[in-house]
Amino acid sequence: MRRLNVAVLDEELPFPLTSGKRIRTYNLLARLAGRHRVTILCHLNPDRDEAVDAESAVRALGVETVVVGRAVPSKYGPGFYARLAGNLLSPLPYSVSTHASPALTDAVRAHAADHPVDVWHCEWTPYAQVLRDALGDRLPGSRWSVMAHNVESLIWRRYTEAADNSLKRWYIRQQLRKFERFERWAYSAATAAVAVSREDAALMRRDFGATRVSVVDNGVDVNHFHPQRDVDRDPACMLFMGSFDWRPNQDAAVQLLTDLLPRVRQQVPHATAFLVGRRPPDWLRARVRATPGAELHADVPDVRPYLARCGFLIVPLRIGGGSRLKILEALAAGTPVVSTRVGAEGLDLTPNRHLLVANTQDELVRAAVGAIHQPEELTDMAEAGRQRVLARYSWDLLAERLNDVWNSVARVPVLATA
Repeated sequence: MRRLNVAVLDEELPFPLTSGKRIRTYNLLARLAGRHRVTILCHLNPDRDEAVDAESAVRALGVETVVVGRAVPSKYGPGFYARLAGNLLSPLPYSVSTHASPALTDAVRAHAADHPVDVWHCEWTPYAQVLRDALGDRLPGSRWSVMAHNVESLIWRRYTEAADNSLKRWYIRQQLRKFERFERWAYSAATAAVAVSREDAALMRRDFGATRVSVVDNGVDVNHFHPQRDVDRDPACMLFMGSFDWRPNQDAAVQLLTDLLPRVRQQVPHATAFLVGRRPPDWLRARVRATPGAELHADVPDVRPYLARCGFLIVPLRIGGGSRLKILEALAAGTPVVSTRVGAEGLDLTPNRHLLVANTQDELVRAAVGAIHQPEELTDMAEAGRQRVLARYSWDLLAERLNDVWNSVARVPVLATA
């Protein structure tokens, strides 16, 4: 197969590897940059200190970069709420309008004028709008794919169900309707849509009219994550991992701190919870400090020591979509997993064989207490899960699938445009 010119549109450079999205993007591009000429066009990483290292790391893969001097606006502070209010006047969802910047649009337009592009790849659904703004009438005559890390409408539907007041629920419904309209266009207009699970692919076909959908699952670096047999686990230590600037993880952390951990400690007084992740807001830091048995470990360089030490990974998600890389990383490291149904969805894992799955908060509490009292049984389950992950979720296998998608997109005949 010929070497393609692939232009990837994304939020930021995928480094350091501190979020599921960055981990996925980095690992797939690392394996495909040797086969194709890949260029990332993106915004500046919000942390200026990491931006320089990110550019060096991505270029070391053989990926070219075009980084515009504008970071995506913060999700905190008065300016954030002002932008939320202003979005009421926009036909686009907030996540789309704040990512579709004129600076990146101009960079994409200039790249299209100066370089032959075989495949445009939108690495997150909102960046389909950047491509539409940049190419305009030429978009139907272009070959492009869109990567759905989540079906965003599903997340917003779950936000609606979890909203705790009527005003918030009303605003979320506005976002839900906008995302449903936007995703219906993006998934059906793209030459190929890419989902991270069979469940998401089925949803994209059924509810959004997508007819060209491929599945490229989330994965794990099985050489990086492996059991550390020389470290003793603390059966009573629950580990929560996630990016704390993502609202579903914030919601899950609140559930852990206000309900799950206190109820577990009523039965196991020495139980603890480690919350490990990047960019925790100040309010979450304060809530952790106020919760007995909870510890926050923010922006750690390596999560593997925590996976080795904890008794099990706890995934109390009630809002989400796609699939959880953290579960794959835990199982690859031999760490048992206790999860909600939402947390475990999208993964080809069998409840009670590869991990424990709870349908209600009461079941999650019972599962966590049982895991503390029966660590040997949970260890056997984790080993079965590790074998499943090794056979099914290696990045090498998944990169082959994305390579197939790009090659199929490049071969699709398109109508000439005026």
